[in-house]
Amino acid sequence: MRAMRAEGFSGYKDLKLVDIPKPAVSDGRVLVRITAAGVTPLEHTILSGGYPRAKTPLVLGGEGAGVVEEGGGTAFPVGSRVMFTGPYGVSENGTYSEWLGVRKENLCLIPDNIEDLSAAGVPVAYLTAQMTLSLAGFAPGRTVLSPAIGGSVGNAVTQIAKAQGAKHAISTTTNHSKAQQASSLGFDEVIDLSVEKLRDGVRRITEGYGADIVIDAMGGEILSEALGTLSIGGSLTTLGYSAGRKTTIDVTDLIWKRASMKSFSLFSTCGGMERRVERHYSIASIRSGQANRGKDVPAARSGGCSALLG
Repeated sequence: MRAMRAEGFSGYKDLKLVDIPKPAVSDGRVLVRITAAGVTPLEHTILSGGYPRAKTPLVLGGEGAGVVEEGGGTAFPVGSRVMFTGPYGVSENGTYSEWLGVRKENLCLIPDNIEDLSAAGVPVAYLTAQMTLSLAGFAPGRTVLSPAIGGSVGNAVTQIAKAQGAKHAISTTTNHSKAQQASSLGFDEVIDLSVEKLRDGVRRITEGYGADIVIDAMGGEILSEALGTLSIGGSLTTLGYSAGRKTTIDVTDLIWKRASMKSFSLFSTCGGMERRVERHYSIASIRSGQANRGKDVPAARSGGCSALLG
């Protein structure tokens, strides 16, 4: 079968189209014909040599969608449309291939209102969004900020927070045209950073209150600015670094507000049962139409991805 495989980790020049054996069905694995593969910042990190766990040669791709061809049993009959994520593209071959042997516990049936291309980008972003909100103590009536409406996590957090009763579900963009597009898609609390500072925008929207919860997938200077928007007792979760791995913070944004800051990594958080509960919440929002993968605002860089339901 054909696959896009990293023969080295020195950049995109090491990504090659190759022919490799089609995976065989084994205990606990389901043969899935890949119809769409998700693309996330992790692939860039791996290809750039920044992820020590990954070893060459490696077929990349940590999430995807496809059709069950064998081994799914009664839970996932032949022909079922499924989406998934897991260790694929990191510690074993991933979704940049024609077929993949997927662990049954990683599979989730795709809702009828989601096409395969969109479903391939659902797992990581929406599960990450649901889990980080839950771990931050989200409850209806809270104010949530997740910068970058054009990014997969920022978009998913904003949708899920709004669907689950947030008082304010705030995000950002860096240009006016994208802010207008976001507004046309129903995102009515997006701060246009080309005309307004992040702290000023949050203060305006919340009437001076601030954000109870910040979920930041950007890093860099955005993280520093987002920390300054926290309300008294608020929390910031950092989980990405597409805008930079390093930043400088004002510690008084934590000390004076009795605020907190923590990190999140999807694949090193929670066990099986806790994870399945999170999957049900995020998938329920998608099935009901409250959260919609089709409401993505195009981003300048790829993003998105993790497993649901099962």
